[in-house]
Amino acid sequence: MASPAGCEHYVRSCLLKAPCCGKLYVCRLCHDAEENHQMDRFKVKEVQCSECQTLQQAQQTCQGCHVQFGEYYCDICHLFDKDKKQYHCQPCGICRIGPREKYFHCEKCNLCLAQDLRGNHKCVENVSRQNCPVCMEDIHTSRIGAHVLPCGHLLHKSCFDDMIRTGAYRCPLCMHSAWDMKEHWDQMDKEIVQSLMPPEYQGATVKVICNDCQTHCTVPFHVLGMKCTGCGSYNTAQDGGLIQQRPEQHMENEPEQQDGHESPIRH
Repeated sequence: MASPAGCEHYVRSCLLKAPCCGKLYVCRLCHDAEENHQMDRFKVKEVQCSECQTLQQAQQTCQGCHVQFGEYYCDICHLFDKDKKQYHCQPCGICRIGPREKYFHCEKCNLCLAQDLRGNHKCVENVSRQNCPVCMEDIHTSRIGAHVLPCGHLLHKSCFDDMIRTGAYRCPLCMHSAWDMKEHWDQMDKEIVQSLMPPEYQGATVKVICNDCQTHCTVPFHVLGMKCTGCGSYNTAQDGGLIQQRPEQHMENEPEQQDGHESPIRH
């Protein structure tokens, strides 16, 4: 398990002494995978050098053989790793992969986000404290990057990539479109024009609720999709059954018979 190279999670040359059980593990993730409890990274006090096996106070360099335990060391999280431009974010309470200048901490979302999202994202209070709605695993402390959806909800980047591959385009939490769907909606416009409904459904309408703009509207029914009159999205949910055109409406649309002529007899 232990080696100067560390483990599958981190590159380091020491073992952490778990404050909970006193056992030695390369990292808290290795510990948590083996034990029936979790290691509190913040309570780690001692480490053992992987080179000379000296047990000592947690620090960046071995007091015995002077080997460096990690290019990066945080004395709050007790994180040892190779240099990835990490920085400790005080509001997040953990270390993040940087560089620091490319990220900012959003106070409402309570999360570090890329600078290009500053003033350009929808805030959801404490959003990272919710588990990923796809895999139901933790997002805030995960080593997997997070992806911010237009609705403001978060997914693991790997879970978002899986959504794209499987054709799922809606946020699992609020059903809002997970990316810009304008090109797809334009294509659906063309397909609907080319796909006439059977006569018994022509003129039928249905009430829908738009998952993107929350508009409630009554629109023509089509098996390929119902388009929101508010924003043009096809990401809509049917609210009730079909509304068929009343027979008198059909009669109003038929030309009136001229005087002196009988209607043809239909068998």
